[in-house]
Amino acid sequence: GVTRLLLTRIPFFKEIIVSSFSCDSCAWSNTEIQSAGRIQEQGVRYALAVTSRQDMNREVVKTDCATARIPELDFEIPAFTQKGVLTTIEGIIDRAVAGLEQDQPLRRATDQEVAGKIDEFIGKLRRLKEVDCSFTFIIDDPSGNSFVENPHAPQRDDALVVTHYRRSPQQNALLGLEGEEVDAKPPDAAEDLRDEVLQFSTNCPECNAPANTNMKLVQIPHFKEVIIMATNCDSCGHRTNEVKSGGAIEPQGTRITLRITDPSDMTRDILKSETCSVEIPELEFELGMGALGGKFTTLEGLLKDIRELVERNPFTLGDSSTPSRTGKLQEFIGKLQEVNGKSEAHFILDDPAGNSYLQNVYAPEEDPELRVERYERTFEQNEDLGLNDMKTEGYEPGGASGR
Repeated sequence: GVTRLLLTRIPFFKEIIVSSFSCDSCAWSNTEIQSAGRIQEQGVRYALAVTSRQDMNREVVKTDCATARIPELDFEIPAFTQKGVLTTIEGIIDRAVAGLEQDQPLRRATDQEVAGKIDEFIGKLRRLKEVDCSFTFIIDDPSGNSFVENPHAPQRDDALVVTHYRRSPQQNALLGLEGEEVDAKPPDAAEDLRDEVLQFSTNCPECNAPANTNMKLVQIPHFKEVIIMATNCDSCGHRTNEVKSGGAIEPQGTRITLRITDPSDMTRDILKSETCSVEIPELEFELGMGALGGKFTTLEGLLKDIRELVERNPFTLGDSSTPSRTGKLQEFIGKLQEVNGKSEAHFILDDPAGNSYLQNVYAPEEDPELRVERYERTFEQNEDLGLNDMKTEGYEPGGASGR
């Protein structure tokens, strides 16, 4: 047979390699995709509650390193057992059924008991397509290159939970990434990190050319210390920055509300931590925590990043979109541009960890357009931050006896 390869780019998504095989003897054909883009900075996990036949038609990009699971059936498609594919949820189930049926004739001849159990399981998978009862479909991709369609974009989809996470060393090794070893500083180091810019070598996330990342401990006035890491590539000109909190998680969560009334509000400094979510009620828009990572920028810069995030969605403005959805997204982007001081709106930062900040231009006096609220975290928020299982007292061997 003949295999044809095409390097192409999905609009507003990333580069992919499409491979097509066809056999002239038996007319069998097969089409697969492979990601040609870079591995994302964070892994991604999609959990979809399938409740109707319409959910089975949601488009899915599943890379070869992604794991697909259906907890209700205790069913899992491990990573690297299937090639990457652009399909639907129903297509993934059909592909799993075809894989299980492949060796059934041989099993029926050698071990009827095992073959009977597999036939029973295949029947359960096929009944899932009728959606007689709801089930959960989960895709976990350490590379961050998988995707599940949100038909309600840019509004939030209550049935779809998207979680971004940092890869473990085992997942980095699985993807062929080498962990960077940072030499620990001696406890009696003479350097004062507040007056020093640390630099370490890395690769550009866009062109993979050698580049340097600068790291600096910065004191934000009327707030706290943060760590800013900035990368500037001399080869392609790509620039990026990332912010980490330099302090502990606050005792209470923080909700910051700014009423945008003037174009000068676009120049306010913003520190958005990884645990912070963003809301614009006038646009019915909500950005979950971890979507853009940590950012130290201005309000105008954050709105620009939100617009680019919406435009990169392959199922909204790309080839897979419908005219009605494209019109809705174009209208949303137009309204987002009008927020740049041309129309009044409320901008809300909600950070359960309390490590986000929005500049008060009247400091140390109160800002009439800025409201900062402190609140007690819920059990679920503490669970997401890992605080429920954190033990800070009496953890030493033998407990605190004798003290």
